[in-house]
Amino acid sequence: MKKSHPVRRAVLAGAATVSGIVLLLSLKPASDPGSASAAGGAAPPAAAEAPQGGRGAGTGTVTGDAADTQYGPVQVRLTVSGGKVTAAEVVQAPKGGRSDQVTADAVPKLNRAAVTAGTADIDAVSGATYTSAGYQQSLQSALDKAAAAGSADETGAGGAGQGTQVLTGDVTQTQYGPVQVRITVGGGKITNAETLQAPKGGRSDQVTADAVPKLNRAAVTTGTADIDAVSGATYTSAGYQQSLQSALDKAGG
Repeated sequence: MKKSHPVRRAVLAGAATVSGIVLLLSLKPASDPGSASAAGGAAPPAAAEAPQGGRGAGTGTVTGDAADTQYGPVQVRLTVSGGKVTAAEVVQAPKGGRSDQVTADAVPKLNRAAVTAGTADIDAVSGATYTSAGYQQSLQSALDKAAAAGSADETGAGGAGQGTQVLTGDVTQTQYGPVQVRITVGGGKITNAETLQAPKGGRSDQVTADAVPKLNRAAVTTGTADIDAVSGATYTSAGYQQSLQSALDKAGG
């Protein structure tokens, strides 16, 4: 029987040692408890989500401004869907020393409160007065940004100014000439109405001068095309109402 060569035995022993080390490494937990902390601080607690939460279609995230507190900055990020807060998480929170424990206890409660209330009017967590105040401040900032973004989406790019739309109705032909109305809409209401075209020439000049200002005021007051005809200006009034309704239909679209 051949004796194993000393060099061969050394190689086999080395291979066995490497295999043992690899096996031990494979048994190490996948996550290191210390890896969740950045620069020695506590990691922000997990986000709170509403039952219908999630980041599907029609959702967006908005981050509030960082609020400075006596123990460090607090910053909140929200997920908003359908005008509701569906998730809240903390981007920054006080850390280091006792702050780690305070943050770990308070932030999850504040996140849940933000989702439940949908506003920044939430109760402070006992023992975390400064963190709670900073959270509310950053949360309000995020809600303000979300509201502004939603308003911009609704008004679109068709407005003459932020939150307003200028809409021109179709031309309506009447027995005495065309009538066309233009309106300014802001906040879902008619804020101004003017007539671009109206019957003119002969007696029509006097009828138009008398009727149109009244029709414009009525449009702004009622906010609809359901306005009374001006006496002595039946055709002009009917044409005005028709063009006004056309403009309102465009605003609705």
